[in-house]
Amino acid sequence: MTSESNSDPTASRRNVIAAAVTMAAAGAAAGGGAQAQTPSNLQFSNPPGMSKPPTYSHVVEVNGPNRTVYLAGQTGVDATGKVAEGFRAQAVQVMENIKTALASVGGNFENVVKLNSFLTNIEANAAEFREVRAQYFPKQALPAATLVEVPRLASKDYLIEVEVVAVLPPKA
Repeated sequence: MTSESNSDPTASRRNVIAAAVTMAAAGAAAGGGAQAQTPSNLQFSNPPGMSKPPTYSHVVEVNGPNRTVYLAGQTGVDATGKVAEGFRAQAVQVMENIKTALASVGGNFENVVKLNSFLTNIEANAAEFREVRAQYFPKQALPAATLVEVPRLASKDYLIEVEVVAVLPPKA
């Protein structure tokens, strides 16, 4: 750096940014470019028994000292792509989808540590959702949970969507 950049904070920031851009360009030239490598501790899957989305994965598993599993928001859609009719039927299908996804990585509802639930009408459906949810979660292992009302989900036919984070023991 020049003595000018030491007294001019703007010039100093420009030099830092220029150095960062140069290092990024060098990394791209060395093979670290736009196509990122998937870390070996990540596994992306769409388990059998669930729909096959073309633009995302239902399950992402992070292996480490423990395995953290992230489930995409599950809706009332079965493996064939059919949307269940009515709120209760959709809530049950959501929980069955979560059960299938957890089983695909060797887990179950006891492994769930966080639940984010999105309903299009909390006033009409929250109590019914809680009833359905209670049938799947053991009382001694209730996860942290958030329930939010949204004006609409990805399809106008969806009344509920639930995403999950689970923690499992490491693979043997």
